[in-house]
Amino acid sequence: MKAFLRILAYIVGGLAALLVLLVGGFAAAIAIDARSGRSASDYANASFTAADGTTVAAYLAQPEGVGPYPAVLMVHEWWGMNREITELADALAAEGYAVMVVDTYRGATTALVPRALYLRITTDTDRVDLDMQAAYEWLVTRPGVDAARVGVIGFCYGGGVALRHATQNPAIDAVVNLYGDTISDPARFGALLESRAPVLGIFGEADQNIPVEEAEAFEAALVAAELPHTVTIYPGMPHAFVQPDSITEPGEPQKAWQQILDFFDANL
Repeated sequence: MKAFLRILAYIVGGLAALLVLLVGGFAAAIAIDARSGRSASDYANASFTAADGTTVAAYLAQPEGVGPYPAVLMVHEWWGMNREITELADALAAEGYAVMVVDTYRGATTALVPRALYLRITTDTDRVDLDMQAAYEWLVTRPGVDAARVGVIGFCYGGGVALRHATQNPAIDAVVNLYGDTISDPARFGALLESRAPVLGIFGEADQNIPVEEAEAFEAALVAAELPHTVTIYPGMPHAFVQPDSITEPGEPQKAWQQILDFFDANL
């Protein structure tokens, strides 16, 4: 019995040591990336003032000409504001929209999963919501922007942020959530119940982050709330399947991108 307890103690001790190493490595990866990684300001070409007085970076992509053009607030994935999201903003601007990417992490951006996860779970939701409202108010005052036609779109983490903004801002005219957090309670649609802004949800059949069941519950809530909507689950697609390089080739990502363009064309 003593031998068994001794072996068990060794096993428990070894697992504890392994856990310490894993946590330490996780923390070290975050710290190193924070010091040596790029900043969202590397991709910014604009900024706005948040409610607390902080200057927040942004990326603004506009069509050539004087406009006025319909506008779209765009929210990045959990990586933060990076090259990929600015390329998607450029692609949408080429279709005739003034597009503003909001740096909801206030400077942080990463290509490492540990830090992306850290940023995702430690970013203050209330502060992000206030920044989104300040970004909207800044965008609608820009030259060449039609303040009466404004949509919001987000990818992954940003999809949930975009949807949440639409539930708080009755001036939003259309919302697109690409595989982001959803709503399953019709009472939580907030300002959307007033604005009746149409909702487009895009999800992947093979997405492990937002499973099909969650997308279906989201659609059921939209039906129950009698909100205009389209929810599409793309066959075989994983999480985050709409990327700048994937929308240029025939396939499901390109179909999803065209669905977004058609949706904004019909509603903005």
